[in-house]
Amino acid sequence: MKNILDRKWGIVAAAVLCNLLWGSAYPGIKIGYELFGITDSLAQKLFFAGMRFVIAGIMVLAVSIPVNKRIPVMTRKNTGIILVIAFIYTALQYVFFYVGLSNTTGTNGSIVNSSTTFIALIASHFVYKNEHITFRKLAGAIIGFAGVVTVLVSDGIGGFSFNGEGFILIAAVCFVAGSMLSKYAAADTDAMTVTGYNLLIGGAMLLVAGFVGGGIPDNFSVQGIAVLLYLAVLSAAAFTIWTILLKRTEVGRISVFNFIIPVSGTLLSAVFMKENILEAKYLVSLILVCAGIILVNYTPKMNFFASSKNDN
Repeated sequence: MKNILDRKWGIVAAAVLCNLLWGSAYPGIKIGYELFGITDSLAQKLFFAGMRFVIAGIMVLAVSIPVNKRIPVMTRKNTGIILVIAFIYTALQYVFFYVGLSNTTGTNGSIVNSSTTFIALIASHFVYKNEHITFRKLAGAIIGFAGVVTVLVSDGIGGFSFNGEGFILIAAVCFVAGSMLSKYAAADTDAMTVTGYNLLIGGAMLLVAGFVGGGIPDNFSVQGIAVLLYLAVLSAAAFTIWTILLKRTEVGRISVFNFIIPVSGTLLSAVFMKENILEAKYLVSLILVCAGIILVNYTPKMNFFASSKNDN
């Protein structure tokens, strides 16, 4: 992986893969709800999320043993930060994400979640000394958010649901906070260790909450388990690769690829969930979101080989 990420095409391919995987989660989660018979039960949604991330965490930690030639363990130095990451990045984020996604369409959810890029822009201004909000970045953020607003208010104020799109927006804030904490933790800890325990512990929190609420699903099938395993694999792969990318490159150099999430999420939702995307509002929204993200991150010569030491 390190050799691949020493090359520009490797960084591009890795960033594209992460965002394609995250985009596929939108229809995947909804299909999982249907196969496991999950409707409006919050406890069942938390239990489902917990199963997904516990399995993903075990996968990452298991793979890290032959890769790093040692058993991944948390130390006194990194235990605290990993616990915080697990709570914010996995548990808290996906409480809001799963509940929000169940109260909106996969298309709406994928577009609203694209706000992570713009939240990261604002947060980076205050966290990193070398990342400031410029006129170009501000213009890009405004254009991108215009795309998010387009899909929400096109049908009137009633088109916005606080426990739907609103919860997904809160999940986006948790994602940004978790990403920054992961970047910090991965500076002196193996990325697979950070990711594995983040997913395992955060997933366990969700699993326990769901179990206490009586959320064990009634329907278990081969198809449902297959979808659950796919969601676990995509989480294990995407979060591990993304943490490595955050460790080795600046956030702005890879976040441009986040435009793939709303695009792939929308298209895959149309294919698998039979959602109608042949409406002008979705086309306009996607164009604005993509244009905004590109404008926020564009520089005349993007140097993907720059050292992450420039990040503070």
